[in-house]
Amino acid sequence: MTATPSPAPAAGELIRRRELADFLRSRRERITPDQVGLPPGRRRRTPGLRREEVAQLSAVGVTWYTWLQQARDIQVSAQVLDAVARALLLDRNERAHLFVLAGVPDPSPSKDCPYVTPSLLAMMRQLEPLPACVMNSRYDILAYNRTYAHLVSDLDQVPDADRNLLWLVFTHPDWREAVVDRDEFTRRCTAQLRAAMAEHVAEPAWKTLVKRLRQTSQEFEQLWARHEVVRPSSTPKRFLNARVGLLNLQHSSMWLGPGNGSRMVVYTPLDDEARTRLEILLAAVRAEPPRLTVAV
Repeated sequence: MTATPSPAPAAGELIRRRELADFLRSRRERITPDQVGLPPGRRRRTPGLRREEVAQLSAVGVTWYTWLQQARDIQVSAQVLDAVARALLLDRNERAHLFVLAGVPDPSPSKDCPYVTPSLLAMMRQLEPLPACVMNSRYDILAYNRTYAHLVSDLDQVPDADRNLLWLVFTHPDWREAVVDRDEFTRRCTAQLRAAMAEHVAEPAWKTLVKRLRQTSQEFEQLWARHEVVRPSSTPKRFLNARVGLLNLQHSSMWLGPGNGSRMVVYTPLDDEARTRLEILLAAVRAEPPRLTVAV
């Protein structure tokens, strides 16, 4: 019986593996043994660490790491890539690049958004008293101005891990009470999350959020089971603020990059009463130290 040869890898796959190999080599060559607590050893033919030293620091086999740097077609796990990233002293940008080249979802992605620039933060401050925030497609709240911080309750008092719009509206008592038309709000948010997750189904951060919500909120579990999907849209929102009362607002999103990723969300008043109440709300918090929070 004649063995069937394995199909040749696509050109794009070969290029990706070679880029990964070159990247690993360049990061390895820039590190000296003393930086990672290794003795200098005998005279080195190449700068930086040897491949066997990276394998030792990463607790992986020398042959496996050699094959990885030779651009061979081998299976790579997130746990091993994490160990390699630590051994090579990669910063967060290099770590993200490593996982992308390896084609493996990062189990601990940074929440940092490259679009949250000083100029964008200044813009959000200038928009006050309009509430404004930066949010990614997973509904993590990455940055916000003072009015948004107090739209419902003091967001600065919410742990970083809980600064997620879905987590707040399903589990936080103040948000559960403040969101008017809450049934429609939660239904649309859940359907938008499911639609966005189609591009991230294998990513640990997305799976962790959904698992956490399903385990904590029976309401979310029931909505998630419907498999409804909708795309983001600009819709009216109503919040019952404890300081100033009902706020009738129009929700608008300005996308900060290609695709439906990170966006700046701005709430504009739908009537003069809402505008006046936003001004009163901002005046009430202006006595506090200036702040514009970026979640990390």
